[in-house]
Amino acid sequence: MLFQRRQKPNQIQRLRVAVWPRHSWSRSLRYFSKRILRLTGSPHAIALGFAAGAFASITPLIGFHFILSFIIAFIIGGNMLAAALGTVVGNPFTFPFIWASTYKLGTLILHGEARRLRSDALKGELGETLLEKSLDTLWPVLKPMFVGALPLGLIIGILSYFAVFYSVRAYQRGRRQRLAARRSLPRRSVTSAE
Repeated sequence: MLFQRRQKPNQIQRLRVAVWPRHSWSRSLRYFSKRILRLTGSPHAIALGFAAGAFASITPLIGFHFILSFIIAFIIGGNMLAAALGTVVGNPFTFPFIWASTYKLGTLILHGEARRLRSDALKGELGETLLEKSLDTLWPVLKPMFVGALPLGLIIGILSYFAVFYSVRAYQRGRRQRLAARRSLPRRSVTSAE
């Protein structure tokens, strides 16, 4: 088959590539940014879609970020593929910071002070009753995270909207100028050999 590897990677190699890029982080970041810039659509729609994905990735709904980003992008008229790409804001490296900040912000909004999550009390509750009444046990943690995710998600969504909008607009404008310059060049005429 065309473009197939000669030696198939084993399970450990596939897991390593899924967690850590094969070549480098900068190359992966350049590829990701080029992927966003080359999407078809208006800069506004692409930026709205990316912002919807960024907002969805701030929520504590792990496993539903894609679905939530598609719903938000559909409602606000954003690009669906850009929404999927925008969910990369929430990744295993940023989730601990996102969760801690949404919890602190949520407790600040709900209770007027940023409370610390008491891990010893939560361990006892989660260990004993997680299977019996899981939502009742997790709700004291999830409620502040949902409340804190709204303003934090809006801020990150707005910042990512402007960053993506101006980047895509500049890229598409430069691409149009390059194509116009290429069209204005005189074409070489093909002469038939006599």
